[in-house]
Amino acid sequence: MIPVHAPKSKKDVPIVTWTLTALFILIYLWDRQWKILGQPMVFSDLALRPQEVMHVFTGGDKFPIVTLFTSMFLHGNLLHIAGNLLFLFVFGPSIEAAFGSVRYTLYFLVWGVAAAIAQIAVAPNSLTPVIGASGAISGILGAYLILLPTSRIDLWIFFFDVELPAWVFLGAWFLFQIFVPQNGIANWEHAGGFLAGMLTVLLKGGKSHVMAGREQEFA
Repeated sequence: MIPVHAPKSKKDVPIVTWTLTALFILIYLWDRQWKILGQPMVFSDLALRPQEVMHVFTGGDKFPIVTLFTSMFLHGNLLHIAGNLLFLFVFGPSIEAAFGSVRYTLYFLVWGVAAAIAQIAVAPNSLTPVIGASGAISGILGAYLILLPTSRIDLWIFFFDVELPAWVFLGAWFLFQIFVPQNGIANWEHAGGFLAGMLTVLLKGGKSHVMAGREQEFA
């Protein structure tokens, strides 16, 4: 299922979502010396490796802590970044409008770090690089589930256009991360980011407090 459209605020311009998109594309190309299909070369040391992060707490090099942040701005290939940008474009603007651009930026980073910590907790001895914005974007999805659960999401399923409530699509997406692990995919990072996004909304007072009667703006 590929999401192609979700309701967005009619009043707010998603400046941060656009900025993140431009930044991800810039870093992707820079990492490949401006070759779209090239191999990552420049920023390989900034990828997250769980075992290296764990060694920080036993007296090892402290630098790997930085990769909790830097890894979320790196992507493995064109399909990887394209998929992340699609979800960011579909769901990001609504969450940016709901929280405001400044808080949305902060929460995006927090969700990315929370997602990385979840992946480390599940596989602390792994040296497989963990990269991508999908953990932070999963936080957006978790927040969307709480804030706009009945919004209608347009999807492509085997070239057919289908419309589903957000809670159905996002709930299925989350369960897929838990019960259908995939080689080369940091499923627990996705799940951790998703739960962090949900928790953020709940800690902010829930849907009624964050949206404060603004649901009509999202159509």
